[in-house]
Amino acid sequence: MGDVSIQGLGKAFPKDDGTVTQALEDVTLKIEDEEFICLVGPSGCGKTTLLRIIAGLEIPSTGSVAVDGHDVTGPDPKRGMVFQEYSLFPWRRVIDNVAFGLEMKGFKKDECRRTADHYIDMVGLSQFRDSYPYELSGGMRQRVAIARALANDPDVLLMDEPFGALDAQTRNRMQKELLSLWKETKQTIIFVTHSVDEAVYLADRIIVLTRRPGTIREIISIPWDRPRDRTNAEFAEVRRRVLEMIN
Repeated sequence: MGDVSIQGLGKAFPKDDGTVTQALEDVTLKIEDEEFICLVGPSGCGKTTLLRIIAGLEIPSTGSVAVDGHDVTGPDPKRGMVFQEYSLFPWRRVIDNVAFGLEMKGFKKDECRRTADHYIDMVGLSQFRDSYPYELSGGMRQRVAIARALANDPDVLLMDEPFGALDAQTRNRMQKELLSLWKETKQTIIFVTHSVDEAVYLADRIIVLTRRPGTIREIISIPWDRPRDRTNAEFAEVRRRVLEMIN
């Protein structure tokens, strides 16, 4: 189960001069199990900070986050994180990068390899299992990062602009591949993006944050089936509506 409950969440960062920067303020949100959520908003509105708090990488100043009814007090393998920068170990092959989390959990080597091979195959990289990250394209490296996160079998997959550094064609392909993986794994996904087009294409609901301090301005439900047609008039209207909110 991967339901997420956020109650009255706030985050302030102290500055050297004794003042504080309020990044988030009074964020309250309920995310259902297996839901695909996209977070959008102006630059600096706290999207990544919110994601890091859900991951347990940041401590909230006020409020709370609970996953499956358990308060988030620190990192947990049940909340997988995928970053824009891939964060792969350059000295480890694809198979070893994907198996890393399982190794840290103490799984036996053959079990680590078997599980890693399963997720490498799922992201379509079986023929590159013995390659090093420098031998892969950006899109392929991001697929390895996703496979590594999935190998830990998280209930919630947190994605911080994972396709932001990719060219437009690769980005569109990765969006389609991510939706296919999500339909297969049935995990809850919380996805930060600066691309409104990407959010409308991917999400069940789009959470629009205000300028700093970030709080929820509006929640937009996307009722259409997938795959979605980006040239559709309704698609364009929702995109326009969200853009108006964040500009």
